[in-house]
Amino acid sequence: MLYPTPIAKLIDSYSKLPGIGIKTATRLAFYTIGMSDEDVNDFAKNLLSAKRELTYCSQCGNLTDEDPCAICADESRDRTTILIVEDSRDVSAMENIQEYHGLYHVLQGLISPMNGIGPDDINLKSLISRLMESDVTEVIIATNATADGEATAMYISRVLKPAGIKVTRLARGLAVGADIEYADELTLLRAIQNRTEL
Repeated sequence: MLYPTPIAKLIDSYSKLPGIGIKTATRLAFYTIGMSDEDVNDFAKNLLSAKRELTYCSQCGNLTDEDPCAICADESRDRTTILIVEDSRDVSAMENIQEYHGLYHVLQGLISPMNGIGPDDINLKSLISRLMESDVTEVIIATNATADGEATAMYISRVLKPAGIKVTRLARGLAVGADIEYADELTLLRAIQNRTEL
């Protein structure tokens, strides 16, 4: 269907967001048009503010509005452990469980040979520099259990092991409430390998 140019452009903008198809983009565009001018202005200001005011922490690479970020600046954090994650959303997920009290390092991507992304294309150099200047004794790798996540974890492990730093990986296995019969082979393999004593 043909829409007036301003609506068509708005639909196109929404459809560029991940997970937003043309139907959802159209629904969002028409919803936005129906919003009050004040709400639309606030929405636009918030978009611009997030884009302009956020930066990456110079120490860990996490998204922040201050440098260093609040986690790196927190002197009560355990400075002997660093948990390596793919992006800032993973930091939020870990912080929500309130069980990890160390520092983070955000890779801002994963090594992906199929997509032409190598170690120099993600936030790895600063990790090496950071480890050489710190008292870190353990690095916990928390990349996703995908081919790229596993490749990145293996690369980091190979680079760090000679330095004498303990390198661990988050346990993998069955999710709480999952049925064994529906689990794939890799999940079952991880579950049996990472079993714990009761």
